[in-house]
Amino acid sequence: MSKTLIIAEAGVNHNGNIEIAYEMIEAAKNAGADIVKFQTFRALSLVSKESPKAQYQIENTDSSESQYAMLANLELDREMHLKLIEYCKATDIEFMSTPFDNESINLLSELGMRRLKIPSGEITNYPYLKHIAKQDAQLIVSTGMSNLGEVEEAIEVLTLNGSKRSNLTLLHCNTEYPTPYQDVNLRAMATMKEAFKLPIGYSDHTLGIEVPIAAVALGATVIEKHFTLDRQMVGPDHKASLEPLELKEMVSSIRNTEQSLGDGLKKVSESEKKNKEIARKSIVADCRISAGEEFSEDNLTSKRPGNGISPMRWNEVIGQRAQKNYEIDDPIE
Repeated sequence: MSKTLIIAEAGVNHNGNIEIAYEMIEAAKNAGADIVKFQTFRALSLVSKESPKAQYQIENTDSSESQYAMLANLELDREMHLKLIEYCKATDIEFMSTPFDNESINLLSELGMRRLKIPSGEITNYPYLKHIAKQDAQLIVSTGMSNLGEVEEAIEVLTLNGSKRSNLTLLHCNTEYPTPYQDVNLRAMATMKEAFKLPIGYSDHTLGIEVPIAAVALGATVIEKHFTLDRQMVGPDHKASLEPLELKEMVSSIRNTEQSLGDGLKKVSESEKKNKEIARKSIVADCRISAGEEFSEDNLTSKRPGNGISPMRWNEVIGQRAQKNYEIDDPIE
């Protein structure tokens, strides 16, 4: 199977600090991720100044601070984008970002990004979808908080406005931080794959690494997972993120899972061939048998090794007569 694209979601866990962002790029590379992804937005374009915070944001940040004020402190300006892109090049990992408004789409396109992420919150934003569809980019579409009909409408807007279907990948997602396991519903990936005939993946917000690994086993071609340098840092997404060693373990486990899926053919593998004769059995004498004596259920049995007549030929042997003398455990010839 092809290699799963693993996106290490730095998001806003840099806390607006370029040095932290650099460390996160290095951590993503060291973990073996293919891409490190940030978020590009202008708070003024994203939220009204009185927009309330989500409950998880209230719990993990200053509860008296508005969502607008929180986001304004987490913006990455053009200069910071340029620095992060260069740092990714030097670190040999792909830079990616999620634009949350049209101005941010334009910025990322101007900076040469040919892979863009549509966040779950924008899947019903017609002007946004129409604009991003014109960028001639590969689009990874997150589908949290949506039903199948809304996903279908988003795909239609994108394809009618310039996006090629071959450039679309759908990510199943649950937009709760952290996501309760009973709400993950990984089988929805298969539903979307069947409905839209598009590549599918999974953006994970659960605690731990089990669910993204399971998603790969179920056919996810892309995995996205939030990470942080330290879950104890102040910020909206740190608590529901992996720390660097956990991210590395997730990547390693996904790579092992990919190898274990195989090609689907039921066959003897190269590694087990040497054990076949040792583990299987042959028909042998269960007691002393004299030449001319009839083989029966009473004087035959099956034991290892499997270098003689297979027990699957049991009925062929029963009733025949011994051509020689046999001692206990001698293989029948």
